[in-house]
Amino acid sequence: MEKISVGIAGLGFGKEFIGIYQDHPLVDKVAICTRNPDTLKKIGDEFKIPPWLRYTDYEEMLKNDELDAIHIVTPILLHAKQTLAALQAGKHTACTVPMGTSIDELKQIVAAKKASGKVYMMMETAVYTREFLYVKSLYESGKLGRIQFLRGSHMQDMGLEGWPDYWLGFPPMHYGTHAISPLLCIDGKLAEYVIGHGSGRISPELVARYNSPFAVETVTIKRKDSDVMAEATRSLYDTVRQYRESFDVYGSKMSVEWEQIQDEGACLFEGGESARRITVPDAYGNLPEEIIPYTKREQVVDKDHVSFIQGAGHGGSHPHLVHEFVTAIVEGRDSALDAVVSANITAAGILGHQSCMEGGSKIYIPDFDA
Repeated sequence: MEKISVGIAGLGFGKEFIGIYQDHPLVDKVAICTRNPDTLKKIGDEFKIPPWLRYTDYEEMLKNDELDAIHIVTPILLHAKQTLAALQAGKHTACTVPMGTSIDELKQIVAAKKASGKVYMMMETAVYTREFLYVKSLYESGKLGRIQFLRGSHMQDMGLEGWPDYWLGFPPMHYGTHAISPLLCIDGKLAEYVIGHGSGRISPELVARYNSPFAVETVTIKRKDSDVMAEATRSLYDTVRQYRESFDVYGSKMSVEWEQIQDEGACLFEGGESARRITVPDAYGNLPEEIIPYTKREQVVDKDHVSFIQGAGHGGSHPHLVHEFVTAIVEGRDSALDAVVSANITAAGILGHQSCMEGGSKIYIPDFDA
């Protein structure tokens, strides 16, 4: 099969993906881009990136005709602008979460994706973790039975050192995709409408940045063409909790609740009062053997990066994300997290926050495929 070449923009968290692309059998060249020349040289030398594939200017990287695809791993407020630029430059485009921060941005990206005919993928780690893939396999095998209820949460203290200033006071549900995406992707549903409730208050100096007052935001999601409701909870500041991304699914034959404390294991319920802890195995799926090592819990390039201190390595999801993006391009198909699906997931959070601000109003998600 024909190989592709990829440019990675953003070398903080983005550094984790360089080796995966380099080792993927369907990837040829890998370019890197960061505004800091010292960082560019250090990481470029570490991964043996040729000088002509190193950029401090994102727009200049987009002009490289040898690059088929761009993977954006930059600050949130740049996501939509840089995604649109990449698609309009004729590049297949992957972007870390969230897709954007407004409904208008989401609509623009969906339109640009359609106009370009290129692959778009939101690189949502939560639906490629070993934990999610394990629960999804239980569902697809019929072991869970009928899904009756879904709950997700993403509890995090962004007041720790190491996070950029733009996070200060960020609306919790504007970064709600980790909590929301598993609730929809477990059986391929879209969100139809949301009802949100804010709880507690963060400090006044944090509120001032985005006019977002709530310490915790909880959103109830009506899933389209489904009688199963879902609930997602998100916190960022002034709420004490060890980092937790959780996904609980309750079925008619079996239920799974994610671990309350890191490394204690998930809890499997198999009927009656039976309950047992389990350690979920690494998930390989259909990955090429060259990138399977990146699924391992210990396979983290920069163990001191704040994203991994709190995120526990994102559940071995990175090689799955890369493989889905690359194979979608090579096979000429949409990615599993295409623009319409990603816009729906992201909009559930954006509009969930709006509902919180409006005291629990019901807000319908736009039809991004119209």
